[in-house]
Amino acid sequence: MKRLIYIAAGLLIFINANGQVKTDEMMVLDVDSITDTQLDTIDIKKKLVVNDYTMIGIQYGAGLSQVMWNPTQKQDMLFSPVNVGFTITTYQKMFGYMPFFGFQAGIFYAKEGYQFEYNEDKDYIYTIEGAEKAVLDVIEVPLLFQFHYDMWNFKIMAQVGCYGGYRLGIERFPGKTGNVSEELRYSFKDTDRRMDYGIKGGVGFALVFEPVEIHFQAMYKHSLATLYEPDHYSQYYYRYAYPQNIIVSVGTHFHITKRSGKTKAEIKKLAKDMVYNKDNQ
Repeated sequence: MKRLIYIAAGLLIFINANGQVKTDEMMVLDVDSITDTQLDTIDIKKKLVVNDYTMIGIQYGAGLSQVMWNPTQKQDMLFSPVNVGFTITTYQKMFGYMPFFGFQAGIFYAKEGYQFEYNEDKDYIYTIEGAEKAVLDVIEVPLLFQFHYDMWNFKIMAQVGCYGGYRLGIERFPGKTGNVSEELRYSFKDTDRRMDYGIKGGVGFALVFEPVEIHFQAMYKHSLATLYEPDHYSQYYYRYAYPQNIIVSVGTHFHITKRSGKTKAEIKKLAKDMVYNKDNQ
């Protein structure tokens, strides 16, 4: 009787061990033969894991511009519905584990300028070259540092940086009291400065529908390049004019790389590591 018990126990141990070996072999085979379709049906995300990812986008907005004059002049905000550009954004982890930071570069075309208002104290409207109003065509290339905080389908952003640009063209308007000559209406003077540079920053939020993000932003742009030579009017009394612009925009951005979770290659590697580590134990 005892002999039969020992034989039965030995058979059970053998069957169990043999089954474990086959199971491990099947796991190895299954890992190696996992298809992309099978991976797409596996939901292993327990929390939002933001990758280092890149996206490209197109952005359209409208601006309110004016100029910081020295000496000061009364002016109105000039509205322009033209501010369009392309961007590329890449996110990186600061110190290797803080997924809140990124960089954005782009190229933008916009219209901005200035418009004077009636000065009741002096009973006149100030003009430059006979123009009460001027609209500039500009192109700019910003480079911004971005902070972002991600949720599943929502993201908040703040960014700041610098830009370089060029004033492509100008149109001057005489208004009620001005008198712009024909040769100056659509052209720059020799004393006008066409190179532009300055600082830019703003805040916004995004709606995320992978692989697309819809961004809503408010940006402030401040030029550090005056519109004309400071001594163009007098060699003794310098005049400065620094353009400013507030832009509200909406943009559509497309993911080039995976935004969140593990990639398919990472899932395969993780599965293999789990099997191999179990074998080594």
